[in-house]
Amino acid sequence: MMLQDLRTTVLREAVRPNIWDIVALIIVVGAMVLIVYGGEQTTQPLSALDTAPVTLDPANLPLYALRTTLRMLLAIACSLVFTFVYAALAAKSRRAEIVLIPLLDILQSVPILGFLTFTVVFFMNLFPGRVLGAELACVFAIFTSQAWNMTFSMYQSMRNVPKDLEDATRSFHLSGWQRFWRLDVPFAMPGLIWNAMMSMSGGWFFVVASEAITVGNTTVTLPGIGSYVALAIQQKDLAAIGTALLTMLLVITAYDQLLFRPIVAWADKFRFEQTASGNPPSSWMLDLFRRTRALRSLSIPFAALNRTFSNLRLNWPQAWSGPVRHAPPSQLVDGLWLAVVIVGCAYAGWKTYLYLSATLAPSDVLTAIGYGLITLVRVAVLIALASLIWVPVGVWIGLRPKLAERLQPLAQFLAAFPANLAFPVFVVLIVRYGLNANVWLSPLMILGTQWYILFNVIAGASAFPTDLREAAASLQLTGWRWWFKVVLPGVFPYYITGAITASGGSWNAAIVAEVASWGDTHLTASGLGAYIAAATERGDFPRVVLGIAVMCILVTLFNRLLWRPLYAFGERRLRLG
Repeated sequence: MMLQDLRTTVLREAVRPNIWDIVALIIVVGAMVLIVYGGEQTTQPLSALDTAPVTLDPANLPLYALRTTLRMLLAIACSLVFTFVYAALAAKSRRAEIVLIPLLDILQSVPILGFLTFTVVFFMNLFPGRVLGAELACVFAIFTSQAWNMTFSMYQSMRNVPKDLEDATRSFHLSGWQRFWRLDVPFAMPGLIWNAMMSMSGGWFFVVASEAITVGNTTVTLPGIGSYVALAIQQKDLAAIGTALLTMLLVITAYDQLLFRPIVAWADKFRFEQTASGNPPSSWMLDLFRRTRALRSLSIPFAALNRTFSNLRLNWPQAWSGPVRHAPPSQLVDGLWLAVVIVGCAYAGWKTYLYLSATLAPSDVLTAIGYGLITLVRVAVLIALASLIWVPVGVWIGLRPKLAERLQPLAQFLAAFPANLAFPVFVVLIVRYGLNANVWLSPLMILGTQWYILFNVIAGASAFPTDLREAAASLQLTGWRWWFKVVLPGVFPYYITGAITASGGSWNAAIVAEVASWGDTHLTASGLGAYIAAATERGDFPRVVLGIAVMCILVTLFNRLLWRPLYAFGERRLRLG
């Protein structure tokens, strides 16, 4: 009887709310109210956008910030689902990898305006006459700026899972589904979280282009920070631009404190090491929810549902079973699959040739290739310079969790800073001092994409095992030996992921970076980006297709000849365990 009373008392204490429950409840209810209010705005008819157009009144910025943040959070959620599916297919299936990874290289380099061209009509027709159609088109455009680096990060982590952990999953007879949720996802979590932060920050650059939806002769301008900044640039209102940047800083700080910092602190337990981390990251938000009673009790059913979901005994196909095969791969199936891929590529190439040959001559192709090589040189030089700067900085930050906590919001704000706001500064300086536009417009290509390298190196250094650092210290490895024997091999796979995404993003940014303007002053640098931009402005679709085709071919060759061999080297020689 006394035991029964004791159990009842303990249960009652466990569900009795405390002061932390009240604080957490206010935060949760407030977030739900904001989400519902923002969601209601998407159900209005399109005519509502005409009755309440975007203005530069600062009083509207809180609503604009809410609308933009909800779009970006929805896009990041879609990117996460896409990442899990796409990266798992590419990492587990050798045949799927042949197609999916080159396709991913191409997708990340295709300009965002290229996606908008083909998807706006589709989404607008899904919900005709409603704001929701334009909202979904905007979310999809932001998704195309967020998903690729997250997918590359997940793929890199799944290909570099330590062999002893793979052996442990086989010893426990885990199914493919259980291994994915028990090993692959936790091991990929540190890099995936930092890339999700980079995706959120990178999305700010694209909201300027994605919040103005054009269908035929009609332009639908959605309320948001992006459309506010675009209007401020159009009207040359520096005060409005400053107010928008301040709002961005506040929003970034808010979702860093409420979302990303708790996730970083929670995911520290997934680091691969045999000794405890000396300075684990912390989060006041995570500590707040851990101190609650009632809310934690209410989360028990969700935790049980999560355990049931991740413990399902679903087996992957035999071809996905991992690096150890029970039987040699079928050469016949491999040959048939390769034939299908070659036939598909040949068919696409033939259709492209027929379309282009109707209006273009071989000299036009040579011109586009020449411009493409110029842009290729720019990308290679800029990636090399960005690597020399940001790899040491990323290692320095990533090995110091407390410093990373303080610099995290600043790094996100710098990565989120819309690069197009820097265009007027470059234009004025180039004109004032008579500088060469071919040289000094080039940094604009890397302005927004260099952060992929920094964030991935920080992720790699943060995940670097503490026991390996202690071993290096005991062996008295210092100076250059410490860099080349210890830390650079440890962060190398993460760096390659960042460099690939930064390279693809630089190709994407070339379309706007090689053509910059401020008011009536226009500057153009020779390159493939300027070639595509000029063809788009003239409505010359054959040359637009030719430029994008040349860009896709050069990106694929660049990645296959440089980044993929380095990727394979890191997977073969620099794998933990």
